Amino acid sequence: MLSAASQKENKANNGKFDVGGQAVMEGVMMRSPSATAVTVRRPDGSMVTKLTPFTPLKEKHPWMGKPFIRGIINMATMLYYGMNTLEDSTKMLGMLDEEPTKFEKWLAEKLGKGIDKIVMFTAIVLAVVLSVALFIALPAGVETLLRNAGMSPVGYTLIGGLLKILLLIGYMIFCAFVPDVRRTFQYHGAEHKSVHCHESGLPLTPENAQTFSRLHPRCGTAFLLIVFSISILLFLVLNVVFPISNFFLRFLFHLAMLPVVAGVSYEVLMGLAHSSGKAACVLRWPGMQMQRLTTREPDASMLECAIVSVNVVLNGFPEHCEKTPEGWGIFHDYRESEPGYVPETPAAMESDSESGSESGSEAQPV
Repeated sequence: MLSAASQKENKANNGKFDVGGQAVMEGVMMRSPSATAVTVRRPDGSMVTKLTPFTPLKEKHPWMGKPFIRGIINMATMLYYGMNTLEDSTKMLGMLDEEPTKFEKWLAEKLGKGIDKIVMFTAIVLAVVLSVALFIALPAGVETLLRNAGMSPVGYTLIGGLLKILLLIGYMIFCAFVPDVRRTFQYHGAEHKSVHCHESGLPLTPENAQTFSRLHPRCGTAFLLIVFSISILLFLVLNVVFPISNFFLRFLFHLAMLPVVAGVSYEVLMGLAHSSGKAACVLRWPGMQMQRLTTREPDASMLECAIVSVNVVLNGFPEHCEKTPEGWGIFHDYRESEPGYVPETPAAMESDSESGSESGSEAQPV
């Protein structure tokens, strides 16, 4: 539950800060400056929300909020919170309640950690290894081969950078053919539409959110394209000034420059996202189009999940919100997450039912 001070601050700053998030398995996570809210749709149709308040690192350490540095910090925190969010969503869906295998039990006993921690740790390691191999090691190897074959720094740098972008596009297209990932892409679209609706000032309803674009200028997909584009420009200069022929040294060099590229790319992304000029629109167009690969049109139930996350992350749980034993909020309709929501009393519901029956009987033909 958000503290009274946090709720007051969020209400006072509503619309004055960026609300963002990510899609998860059968749901959406939304993040404000002081909390995250993860909402998933369970098989029974109910929505379950986990609210996690936090204190931004830049408040604890002001230097972390400085330009360029904040981009590096943001990349690291995105990875950390992103994996934690995926773990939360699988728990909330009950996907980690299955009986572990003998190997998993043995591994948990040896490492002294729970099965869920081991599964997530393994997933993180595999994801990092795959990313480094595809987007750093492979392009660095190609650049080394082309350089040793006599190609100019400009030539092999541009080819290496283009290879990164093509690998990224190919990876996204491949993922879209996996049914579960395709549904996650729909939730990604729901996240964007709900954020658009919130930023527009319109009431947060599935009908209003559905009218907005599923593309958003602050999307992580756009950030990745900017990262690759900035890396091409940066390495173009560095390869001319400091040519490296050894593959291993080139690989380490690309890896070491990643934080610098991330810091610059974050500032570029934020500058383009908050500018309405023609030049900014032209420059962010490629990143917006890339989102067509990682988003799909959501249905109303997916938009409800995203809206619940927005309402809860901004205002906390309503006073009469039903809770699970873990403290997660339970919602059967997105309106139940709106601030000040009060459930109807049995007497009022009975009165409405009788009123509806009477009006219905009058409308029946004789």
